[in-house]
Amino acid sequence: MPPIAERGYASVGVRDVAAAAGVSVGTVTYHFGSVQEILSEAMVLHIERYYAALSEDAAQAAGAAEALRLLVDALFTEDTDRHWRMWFDYWNAGDQDPDQAFARGQAERYEAWHTQIRELAERGVAEGEFSSDDLDGFTVRFAALADGLALQRLRQAPPLRTEDARRHLNRLIETELRRRS
Repeated sequence: MPPIAERGYASVGVRDVAAAAGVSVGTVTYHFGSVQEILSEAMVLHIERYYAALSEDAAQAAGAAEALRLLVDALFTEDTDRHWRMWFDYWNAGDQDPDQAFARGQAERYEAWHTQIRELAERGVAEGEFSSDDLDGFTVRFAALADGLALQRLRQAPPLRTEDARRHLNRLIETELRRRS
């Protein structure tokens, strides 16, 4: 398991990265300007792979309702706590670093996440599965609720089970994307 996933973003140093990669510290420092740069690249790869898999599953779904259900199910499993912990560490690291490129990269990834949610909802409207007057608002509320539920699940304050997190997101979908008859 990568050092970031084990100990968190802030507690990983160049020696940890070198050891995990099986190279010398000098090799790492030759190719990267800082630990922040290395960790940012690692997080970008993790996030892109994670969301690419979600996109592929959604694209294979028979319809938008099924795609959104698959997305919700994938966001909250017994194995996704590691992803959420890394995601929140990544965002926190952006607050600690004045590097504007880092902040822009974070914003681009979050924008891509919003686009994915919006496109699934649009697909449902276009295919006649859903009706909605506010897809932008739905997108913001879905992303915010997913993030909030993930944080509550990680902190367990108050306790939140995986199936309850899924239920809350599915209820948002049912409430905001009304099924057409």
